[in-house]
This record gives sequence, structure tokens and C-alpha cells, in this order.
Amino acid sequence: MRVGVIGAGVMGSGVAQALAQSGLSVVVVDIDQAKLEHTRAEIANQLRFRALFGSSEKVEAAEQIMGRIQFTTEHQMLADVNFVIENATENWEVKRGIYELIDDICREDCIFMINTSCISITKLAAVTSRASQVIGTHFMNPVPLKKTVEVIRGYYTSDECIRAVEELLGLMGKEMILVNDYPGFVSNRISHLFMNEAAFVVQDQVATAEEVDDIFKKCYGHAMGPLETADLIGLDTVVHSLHVLYESYQDPKFRCCPLLQKMVDAGLHGKKSGQGFYTY
Repeated sequence: MRVGVIGAGVMGSGVAQALAQSGLSVVVVDIDQAKLEHTRAEIANQLRFRALFGSSEKVEAAEQIMGRIQFTTEHQMLADVNFVIENATENWEVKRGIYELIDDICREDCIFMINTSCISITKLAAVTSRASQVIGTHFMNPVPLKKTVEVIRGYYTSDECIRAVEELLGLMGKEMILVNDYPGFVSNRISHLFMNEAAFVVQDQVATAEEVDDIFKKCYGHAMGPLETADLIGLDTVVHSLHVLYESYQDPKFRCCPLLQKMVDAGLHGKKSGQGFYTY
């Protein structure tokens, strides 16, 4: 089995690593060669770290796993894959362009798996000739460590497609929770309200970022607070998703906090940029 991964950002890197660790052949496609090289190095580092500090069970050598991953700027390399997992930015025009391109490249039985936080699966499926083979797969970050995936059934997604994706996720050691298609689905429709309101609390000087996160961790038992989570996801991604949710529902509860927008405008994107609500 061969799987294509579009997008060499944080999520694409994690998906590619998780697939290769599971013994699958992977081709990672991105239009930015420098990003591909960075991702190659990042995956190699993560695998070496895993070998050094992983469990006592035998861990496959990083070099063997890396040998299953091909990096390229050519979408034509997706011509023979069984699945495509797309991880591009949360931007409708960008994603639409990708699917219009690969629909003509990929084989007819190839399944398109959309790794999106908020964008409608049904809307993206409509720009392809294979709506029954398009499905949402919202992986959680960091992908290699998270055991559950939010899977989204589009209006035309077939039962056969769902079974095939469940089998692929099973090979990766992951289970799925199947939900229906509305913007934001379950996880981000709720979690982005937490992150956005937490930013408003900091903006209004009710509490610091640390105090907000401590309340969620120490009072509610969450593993991470909402602002730590926002930094991990990427504040730019959170802002993009809030804009999508606001546009989709026309509901003021999704209005992006001005502080979040200001931070993104200043290049403070969270962990990936070295500075967000916290310094990394």
C-alpha cells in the first residue's frame, strides 16, 4: 500500500511519520522544497528521539523508517497511491486548487482524506469527480502519539470508503470516531470557542495565559490549557479556523479575538515560530 501526503507542515510531517512507522510507503508532496527538507530533518530527529527514549520494546531503526518516505514537489508522483491525505492550510481556495489538480492525476479508486479543522468535506468533495471517495480525517497533534482520529462523513461519502479508511487507520494503530459534516465538526467547533474566549480573557487582563491554562489543568484535569493548545496548533491556524467558522455559521460567537489576530499579524504563531502566548 502507498499513501500520498500533501503538505509538509506540522500536520503533514506527523502524518507521514506515523504512516512510515506503521510500515507503509509514503510520498510527501509540497510546492516548497525548503519546507520538504526541513520536514525530512524533523522526521529524522523525531525518529532518533523515539529510538533513544521510547519504550523498552524493540524500535525499528530511524534509517529504515525514513527509507519508506519519498519527498517531492511533483504532484504527478501521486499517480499510483491508494490514499491521499491532504494537510494544506485552512484556506478554501488553496484546498480547492489542490483537489482540482489531483483529481486528474490520481487513479480512479484512490481515496481522498481531508485533514481539516473546519472546512466542509461535502463542499470540497464537490470539486472532484469522486465525491463518494472523499472523507474527512481530522488527525490530532502530535499525530504519531495520538491514538484517535475524528473522521467526518461527507454527504456522498460511501460506506466502502469509510471501511477502507478505518482499515488504514487500524494499520496506523489508531481508532476513529465517525461524525457528520458541519463546519468545525465536533472537536474544533467546541475547542475553538475555548481558545478564542481564553484569548479574550488575556486581552481583557482578567488573567495571564499561565493562569488561564492552570485553571483548566488543575481545576478541570485537562492535560493542556486552551492557550497552550492554541500555541501547539499554531495561532495562525486557529485564526484561519475561526474565520471559517464565522463565515460558515454567521454566528458572532465565532468572532476572532482581536488579540489573536494581532499576534498572528506580528508573526507570533506559537510553538512553530518560537513565540506565541509562551516562548519556545
